Amino acid sequence: MAETDYYKILGVNKDASDSEIKKAYRKLALKYHPDKTRGNKQDEAKFKEISEAYAVLSDKEKRQQYDTYGSADFQQRYSQEDIFRNFNMGDILREFEFGGGSFSSSRQGGMGGNPFFNGMGGGGCQRNRRNIKGNAFEYEVTLSLEEVLTGTKKTIHINHGSINDSITVTIPKGMTTGKKIRVQGKGDASPFGGERGDLFIKSRVLNHPEYEIKENDIYVTRSIRLTQALLGTKINITTPLGKTMSLNVPAGTRHKSKMRLTGQGIPYLNKSQSGDLFVVIDVEMPKTLTREQKKLVEKLIKTGL
Repeated sequence: MAETDYYKILGVNKDASDSEIKKAYRKLALKYHPDKTRGNKQDEAKFKEISEAYAVLSDKEKRQQYDTYGSADFQQRYSQEDIFRNFNMGDILREFEFGGGSFSSSRQGGMGGNPFFNGMGGGGCQRNRRNIKGNAFEYEVTLSLEEVLTGTKKTIHINHGSINDSITVTIPKGMTTGKKIRVQGKGDASPFGGERGDLFIKSRVLNHPEYEIKENDIYVTRSIRLTQALLGTKINITTPLGKTMSLNVPAGTRHKSKMRLTGQGIPYLNKSQSGDLFVVIDVEMPKTLTREQKKLVEKLIKTGL
C-alpha cells in the first residue's frame, strides 16, 4: 500500500498547529474547488486528496492515530467512510467563503456525479441519493495465537435488522489485535436503495498461557540453573507452532536477559517479514544449599568469584 503523507499534501510541517493546517487547506481549497476548476478531472482528484488530508489532520484523534502508526497502518485502520465521518464539507466550504450552493445543481455533470463527494457528508452537496452507500459495519473476531501465525477461516453470523448474513471470511496471517480487513458490500443496507456498506473485520488475539504477544513479537520465559548461567549451556525452545529450535546461552548470562530468535514471531499483515521470538532467561537461584554445595561456594569465595 502506497504511503500517503498528509502533511506534505497540505504543505505543512508535522508540528503544524490547527490554525496552520486550516489556513493551508483553505488556500488549496480555493485553488482546486470544483467551481474554480470547471470539471478538470486532475484538479477534482487534487481537491479530493487535500480534503482527505484535512479530514484527518483537523481531527485530533485521527491525527494522533496517523502520527502514531504511520500511513500504511492508518489506512488499514480507517476506511474512506471512517475518515470522512462527521466531516461536513458543506459547512467547511461555507466557512471558507464558498456559498451554500457551492455544489449547485448546475454542477451535476461535474462534481455531483463523483461518488467521492457523494460520501463526504454535509448539506452542501446536491447528491443522487441512490449513490449513497450504507454504513460500514465492524465485527470483532477472537483469534488464537496459532490462527494469527497461520491464517484461518471464520464463519460469522451478522444481523442487519431485516438482513441476516452468514459469511465465511479468510483471515490472513498477521491479524494482530486491532488490525482490520474489509469485506466489500457486507455492511449495512443503504436507506435509499444504493449499495450496501462494507464490513470491517477487527481482530482480538486471545491471551496464551505460555507465550506473551507484543505487537508482532512473541515472548517466552525459560529457566536455567545458576551453574548453567555461569558456564553457558544449550537449551531447546519450542515455537508456538511446535518447531523445536536450539538456543546457545553464553557463559555469564544474567537473570532476565532476552535472547532473540529472528523471524520466529508473528508475520506482518500483507508483508513477507515476521517479528521475532524472544526468550527471557530466568536464572534459578537455589533457596537452600546442601553441605557439599555450601563448601564449594565457600571455596569459590576465596578465588574471588
